[in-house]
Amino acid sequence: MATILVTGGAGYVGAHCCLALARAGHKVVVYDNFSNGHRQFVKWGPLVEGDIRDKARLVAAFAEYKPDAVLHCAALIEVGESVKHPDRFYDNNVTGALVLLDVMREAGVNAFVFSSTCATYGEPQRLPMDETHSQNPVSPYGWTKLMVERASRDMAAAYGLQFAHLRYFNAAGAAPEEGIGERHTPETHAIPLALFTLLGRREGFKIFGQDYETRDGTCLRDYVHVLDLADAHVRAVERLLAGGASLAANLGTGDGVTVRELLDAIARVTGKSVPATPAPRRDGDAPALVADNSLARRELAWTPMRGIDAIIADAWEWHERVEAGTFG
Repeated sequence: MATILVTGGAGYVGAHCCLALARAGHKVVVYDNFSNGHRQFVKWGPLVEGDIRDKARLVAAFAEYKPDAVLHCAALIEVGESVKHPDRFYDNNVTGALVLLDVMREAGVNAFVFSSTCATYGEPQRLPMDETHSQNPVSPYGWTKLMVERASRDMAAAYGLQFAHLRYFNAAGAAPEEGIGERHTPETHAIPLALFTLLGRREGFKIFGQDYETRDGTCLRDYVHVLDLADAHVRAVERLLAGGASLAANLGTGDGVTVRELLDAIARVTGKSVPATPAPRRDGDAPALVADNSLARRELAWTPMRGIDAIIADAWEWHERVEAGTFG
């Protein structure tokens, strides 16, 4: 059993990773400032409340719990907000990661699993996108993630850090039976927004763009279940702790779902049709984003197990529970 410090462990992906790590027999320590996380999500180990930019607080946490590895999920993630307030994103995401990496070095902790993103690639030059795709982000958010990848690579060369950069595509779904799921403020992701419409929390769902070069004209995205993402994080942690080589790997299913197909799947799973209206394209929306996940399959022996229907079923159960006030 290893001790894993999970920054952002009270957030959406972080909490699911804590669940998966605990199920795999590891000791989990959550480090979170609750700017986006939820206290109800801290269920699988002790909590240290603190900011990743607070070096003294991090040093104290490392001294008390002596982690063997760090899984770094703490970050600001809203792309649109990163355009409006880039200073906040660079300060939190980049400065915070540098402080964390410095504390790791001083404490002799060399295993670093990083919650990265396909946003580091920028506009797709080919599909599916593999890890050799050029990295040229189109948002400050994407740049902050790429900067942390670069910094950890440089620290690996200088200090022997071992890293796993896990580049998510579209994380979705929930673990409703465990009382955790997607709960962002504001919410900008397609699946919860569509489900909010069914729950009466929104008047309708907008389909941005009808004329993309996809099979039905709407944007196509690679949705991966958050529990499958969490499984990949466990595999990455265990790889590094066993002395395995550093890597950067895409986490996606390799299959895309268009917006119209997503709405069809929601109707199929819930038995309810989402009222949707067409809207103009949004700036920055790529027509299609699909992962080539062959490296993760090969190096992590990882296989995403849950398709779009399972994703929606879990998300629907979760949001119904939230609406009824029974989450957590």
